[in-house]
Amino acid sequence: MKITVLGSGTSTGVPQIGCNCKVCTSTDIHDKRLRCSALIETKGKRILIDCGPDFRQQMFSVPFAKLDAILITHEHYDHVGGLDDLRPFCTFGEVDVYAEDFCARHLEERIPYCFTPKEKRYPGVPSINLVRMSPHIPVLVGDVEVMPLRVMHGRLPILGFRIGSLAYITDMKTIPDTELPLLAGVKVLLVNALRHEPHPSHQTVEDAIAFSRNIGAEKTFFIHMSHNVGLHAEEDRLLPEGFRFAYDGMVIECSE
Repeated sequence: MKITVLGSGTSTGVPQIGCNCKVCTSTDIHDKRLRCSALIETKGKRILIDCGPDFRQQMFSVPFAKLDAILITHEHYDHVGGLDDLRPFCTFGEVDVYAEDFCARHLEERIPYCFTPKEKRYPGVPSINLVRMSPHIPVLVGDVEVMPLRVMHGRLPILGFRIGSLAYITDMKTIPDTELPLLAGVKVLLVNALRHEPHPSHQTVEDAIAFSRNIGAEKTFFIHMSHNVGLHAEEDRLLPEGFRFAYDGMVIECSE
């Protein structure tokens, strides 16, 4: 299994517009963070997790090929703002976009032209097949099993995903104890670590380290980071063994 980190940043991206901090003015490419997204390639399938407003830019960095599924964690704009840019990928046929019912209904309200019936669809809009999914009910993408699991983004219930020995969780503040058995045996964890200071709806770096140790992940990569997390070159070397700050374009290998 290959995971390409397409974006490792938070909702504002890094650099943040109008900010002159040392991270936002850094020339290190590791400090340039597009909105959070990842491409999973396994068993001949390509699965995108989240489709944010930087989707178009991100997809220039990987080969143009069919997307077999898009998994949406939640309906916040930094995770769904690129759905209209799926148009080129519809040359391969309808694109299957999986979302929880609450999230799916919000998408249908916000960009209804993307989800009208085929016979009423405006020419040129993306051809999307919106599929409802629920926590604890596996989704099959060919031979690839995706297990959605419940996490809490502050007070908002959202989804994380387990695919084989990989777990991908973003925007989490807490997770119900009932979900922990679904994370047993995780070898590679991608998880949000917004900054060091507390936040009402996101984990800190220290929270993320504790969470990873609690589930026993072998390797952990932090995503959804703001400029407040600090310079990559300085912060990454301070992490404990087995932990890394992810960066845009990073490729991670994981057993299936």
